[in-house]
Amino acid sequence: MTKMKSLGISRQVLAAGVVGAGLTGSFLYVPQVFQQAQAKQPIEIEAPNGAPISFADLIEDVSPAVVSVNVVTEREVSRMGNMEEFFERFRGLPGFDDYMREREEEEGQGEEDEPQTREARSLGSGFFISDEGYIVTNHHVVREATEIEIVLEDGRELEAELVGSDPQTDLAVIKVNEPGPYPYVEFETDADLRRGDWVVALGNPFGLGGSATAGIVSAEGRREGLLAQGNPYTDFLQIDAAINRGNSGGPTFDLNGRVIGVNTAIFSPTGGSIGIGFAIPAELAVNVTQSLIENGKVSRGWLGVTIQDVTDDMAEAQGLEETRGAIIADVTDESPAQKGGLQRGDIILSVNGNEATDATSVTRMVGGLLVDSDNNFTVLRNGERQEINVTVGERPTDPSELMQSGSERPESSDEDAEEGPLGVSVRPLDSETRDALGLEADEPGMVIGDLESGSQLSEIGVQPGMAILSAGGKGLTSVADLESAIAEAEAKGRDKLLLAVRNGQRTMFVTVDIGDQSED
Repeated sequence: MTKMKSLGISRQVLAAGVVGAGLTGSFLYVPQVFQQAQAKQPIEIEAPNGAPISFADLIEDVSPAVVSVNVVTEREVSRMGNMEEFFERFRGLPGFDDYMREREEEEGQGEEDEPQTREARSLGSGFFISDEGYIVTNHHVVREATEIEIVLEDGRELEAELVGSDPQTDLAVIKVNEPGPYPYVEFETDADLRRGDWVVALGNPFGLGGSATAGIVSAEGRREGLLAQGNPYTDFLQIDAAINRGNSGGPTFDLNGRVIGVNTAIFSPTGGSIGIGFAIPAELAVNVTQSLIENGKVSRGWLGVTIQDVTDDMAEAQGLEETRGAIIADVTDESPAQKGGLQRGDIILSVNGNEATDATSVTRMVGGLLVDSDNNFTVLRNGERQEINVTVGERPTDPSELMQSGSERPESSDEDAEEGPLGVSVRPLDSETRDALGLEADEPGMVIGDLESGSQLSEIGVQPGMAILSAGGKGLTSVADLESAIAEAEAKGRDKLLLAVRNGQRTMFVTVDIGDQSED
């Protein structure tokens, strides 16, 4: 493999997913560096009191354990290669579309040929966690790697193999092939971090190997917005030490030389550091990496449901005294949840007696359950608490692949639609509409034919062609059912009504204000 002395590629996380690091206004995933030495004990130093005069001793001591990770992958490329962008300039000219179709047909005739690929290289960081040569890095650094090479602080290059990776936490473990011992560092799981504590990050930003930056802990428990997408198991550390493209997988140290986090992402409108970086906390990383070393993967419990946070309005609509729990929006066919009897609209209040605060807490509690174990779920169904026992399965690599994913709504039409309350006109489901929405033959629901402009439903994003499956927990088959649900809620002194709305083949729960319905 060609010697690579510098590294520093990272990736950005956009609302649509993880994309190349060249885009801006997103979360960037960040890579890192490494070296060998004779060491049987973890590196540890005594922290100075107060603000240190210099971080030089700390950095000198821990640097031998930090490595560069060079990765080779094979990427499939179009037969037209880079010409696609060139041809796109002529889109719309007379005869151009016909010409492109002919080219595509010619390519299609060779479909049996193996796809064309090209070698791609990316760079990241990591650090030794044992003298045997186990290295922690990010999943996105080594994803789809065909070759992995690590570069030590002294410039030596060693081949490494993937031990295991966990996309859910963006952690991976690799191991060098050459026997050790190697200098290594340890995770600090009892740091009792506070905002303002000093931290030092090592890595290779923009290929500048061996770079060190210092800063403070800005916040703990970050999981807002894009950080939570695809990563429900992590409460990130936020640090203001400069982390850039190239730092991914590298360590963030406390002043004792212990790893308190694994650098993984930044928020940046420019692609460079603006002092908002994120690290996977050590207490999570140590458990995940240990599982990867022992089993090559992380096994998590799985229910097979899509859930939403219970909002204040939902709690009021359902008569809950406090806002907590997670409401089940959809249940995957043949999933543990379906087999155990969980249903759409159930609000999960606790798991094995442990209180559920929100959807994330439920996801994490279920993820921590042993595969094939029996567990008790306390749910609120139709205003009453029920205890349901479910044997959880093992979480698939990508659970979304098992969920219905059709997003096309049936064509909206107010023909045969009956005007109802809430400014909505609805009509019964027919077989064609049921198929489009992915609903069973016996599932209730009414298709929205028209919505009054300015109505509550239109203002929260509900559109014609969607279907209202239930109101107040009761299935809808007519306008009378909707009117009855409103009347029942009013009789209970409630100003909110919970609706299950089907958009394509996904369900979402929304609430509407019914406090003024009697005056309409």
